[in-house]
Amino acid sequence: MKNSPIPQMVKKVLPAVVSITVSKFLPVFEAPFGPPMDSGALSPFGLNRPLMIPKGKKKIKIGGGSGFIVDSSGIVLTNRHVVIDPEAEYVVVFNDEKQYPAQVLARDLIHDVAILKIDKKNLPIIKLGDSSKIALGQTAIAIGNALGTFRDTVSVGVVSGLSREITAGDAQTKKTTKLRGLIQTDAAINPGNSGGPLIDIQGRVIGINTAMVFMAENIGFALPINNAKKDLADLKKYGKLRQPFLGLRYILLNKELQKKFNLPTDKGALVISEPVPEGMAVVPGGAAARAGIKEGDVILEIQNIKVNEKNHLEDILEKCKIGQDVNLKALRKGKEILCRAILEERK
Repeated sequence: MKNSPIPQMVKKVLPAVVSITVSKFLPVFEAPFGPPMDSGALSPFGLNRPLMIPKGKKKIKIGGGSGFIVDSSGIVLTNRHVVIDPEAEYVVVFNDEKQYPAQVLARDLIHDVAILKIDKKNLPIIKLGDSSKIALGQTAIAIGNALGTFRDTVSVGVVSGLSREITAGDAQTKKTTKLRGLIQTDAAINPGNSGGPLIDIQGRVIGINTAMVFMAENIGFALPINNAKKDLADLKKYGKLRQPFLGLRYILLNKELQKKFNLPTDKGALVISEPVPEGMAVVPGGAAARAGIKEGDVILEIQNIKVNEKNHLEDILEKCKIGQDVNLKALRKGKEILCRAILEERK
């Protein structure tokens, strides 16, 4: 590919790609009496293991990821899971080794997006594309901090799938999150690439690299950039992210769950506290509660759009506005009911 435009395009965008280091003050210990003693011997105080004495706290690097600058005033996009710990300290590192402390301005609870701010002006930026216009087979270039060590790693592939859904695990919180509407690519995405840009052949960001599949080759995922564009617009206009909220917990039905709960349908969202039994299925005083929705109801439609595997409840709500009066069709004890709810702002 002697005349490929990719090298020049990568050279242009690289100054705006950054690494993000995650550090935290953690307790440290020392063993004043040395390592464990030989078998059969006892250390002082009758222990057969070293005595560990607290020695204060020390700032320790606990993780890292990638990010990219989208505004010359110091606005950086990355993944939420890269900066998920509110007690950690975050530093943005440029490819010339210059470092700047970063403030987390917003974490998107639905999409794996976070917005950071550093105190630096006149920065290079990457232009944002339109992820709604992505086509299967188009060129996709992933850039990031591979394995937390190899900065400015570039891998080239194609868009190999759209609207994918995965369950991603977080190493820090040990929790899993369902991510939907993802871009699948065969461009190599490795640990540490998280938060870096997935760009098109024109050098515009079409996605944020977010996950890879272990024990599989050439399967990586990126969040559509349009989700982050909405977050940026909210932050600029309101100073925070604003998302419509119905106020209920649910699980999306399928044939297996239909059989498990003995329901007359395998479509829709079953209002239930599972898999968080200590939580409430319907938030007291919330939009769903005021509309009369109860635990055990199945939400079939919102605004005449069917709730199913292609149209998740959150996906439909995301197209609505805070304060909007929406109609709901639900199933209760085998009978359809109609009600209306005024959407609230997610706190």
